Amino acid sequence: MTTAAVAKRRRLMPRWRDYGRPRELLVRYLLLLLVLFLTVGPLLWQFLASLKSTSEDVFGANASLLPEHPTLRAYRAIFDQVPVATYIMNSLIVVVLSITSQLVFSTTAGYMLSKPGWKGRKAVWVVLIASMMFPFESIMVSLFLSIRDLGLVDSLAGVWLPGFVGAINVLLMRGAFLAVPREIEDSAMLDGAGEWQRFKYLYLPSAWGAIMVVVINTFISAWDDFLWPLIVLRSEDHFTLTLGLARLQSSSFGYDQRLVMAGSVISVVPVLVLFVITQRWFYKGVSSGAVKF
Repeated sequence: MTTAAVAKRRRLMPRWRDYGRPRELLVRYLLLLLVLFLTVGPLLWQFLASLKSTSEDVFGANASLLPEHPTLRAYRAIFDQVPVATYIMNSLIVVVLSITSQLVFSTTAGYMLSKPGWKGRKAVWVVLIASMMFPFESIMVSLFLSIRDLGLVDSLAGVWLPGFVGAINVLLMRGAFLAVPREIEDSAMLDGAGEWQRFKYLYLPSAWGAIMVVVINTFISAWDDFLWPLIVLRSEDHFTLTLGLARLQSSSFGYDQRLVMAGSVISVVPVLVLFVITQRWFYKGVSSGAVKF
């Protein structure tokens, strides 16, 4: 490598002072480590506790962070004593139904709300904003009565139906569609593109980042939901994963905290896998979609 190439490479390489003064850099990394400890620490502790043997304490003064004799006994016990496959399948059914309905209704409703000029647009906007002010617990009784009257108690459809579309997702998609320049849509209209073609080839690709946010949020809320399945479901064959794994805290399993920790790890693994797969599109944001027609 020539001297000129080495000098150019040194100029292009980032230097420590490019990131700020040493004191600011130290504070920045300390804050990042604190956030990492608060977010990843509990999950890591659960995983390490699930690997402990029965002779090791999970809580108390004698408990250690690292297992002295790591074992997968808790995971084997869960799969041997609990129908985890059935719970996972039920949760996946609810998740697939929720994601499908959320994508269909949130994208179409958000597209309509992003279009000016039709009557009732502001009224719908106000209703959506107002619906976000009421917590789920305030409408839980009325929702259960509606599900009971529809005959959907103790069914996965009864678990899915109250969350088939969310106001926050509609507003998110509306904001993503509003970011599309009006001039591009006018050009598509001059080229003869209809309403459906503009929605499919112009707006949806431009809102790809927002769509990924809707998918991830819907997956997490449907997968981790515990209260509503607890109210609706009755038979064990219809239990979701979170509701089924809650049985690990009953007396029939001896109140073994290692089983509880292992169940928590099992329930959070799909969420982590989904995020790892979709983070590329998740971080691209609204402006990442290619506008193709």
